[in-house]
Amino acid sequence: MRAVDAMVFDFDGLIVDTETPAFLSWAEIYRELGAILTIEEWVVCLGTVSSAFDVFADLQRKLGHPVDAEALTRERQRRKEALSAQQEALPGVRDYLRDARLQGLAIGLASSSPHAWVEGHLERLGLLDYFDCLLCAEDVEHVKPHPALYAQAVAALGTAPHAAVALEDSPNGIVAAKAAGLRCVAVPGPLSQHLPLGGADLRISSLADVSLDALLRRLTTAAA
Repeated sequence: MRAVDAMVFDFDGLIVDTETPAFLSWAEIYRELGAILTIEEWVVCLGTVSSAFDVFADLQRKLGHPVDAEALTRERQRRKEALSAQQEALPGVRDYLRDARLQGLAIGLASSSPHAWVEGHLERLGLLDYFDCLLCAEDVEHVKPHPALYAQAVAALGTAPHAAVALEDSPNGIVAAKAAGLRCVAVPGPLSQHLPLGGADLRISSLADVSLDALLRRLTTAAA
């Protein structure tokens, strides 16, 4: 039996850089209202629910008056979707999915985002059919950093946690994957590259920099 039987991909920031649009869409609104949203404030949301940072409480504090949360939410969603629709798959993603399929690895996805968001982008990019299972926010009571998404993904793929590798870009995702018993490779995106990712078993700068074969060899050697 091979050392690795399955790969489980994160989505936002790992397959597609939707995290930069998520931040920029709010940052633009902040500027128009006369306030500033910093990356340092926003990054607590990476890998988990966006409500981890209360933008409306933050805006009210910075502006000194209440804001129309409903109207701002609609405007922000419109901007985020428009910016995200321009994003292509991140470097190396297509190669990893292709090579994982050729090697007979089971392929899963574990995301704290909703199914409609994840599947819409995967279909747009022509990547949806690569995945044997998709676990998203609606499938669990608690999203990352809770391990439920990864635990259910591994179960759906029919393998053991120790035989699966998670690919993650955020501390919340790394905590979730490790808590579920998977080995985890950190692949930071533009927003997460300065965050503490030391909980991963291995860190690479991009999937385009290390082939899947080389990655699996490094993980197998480390586990020996």
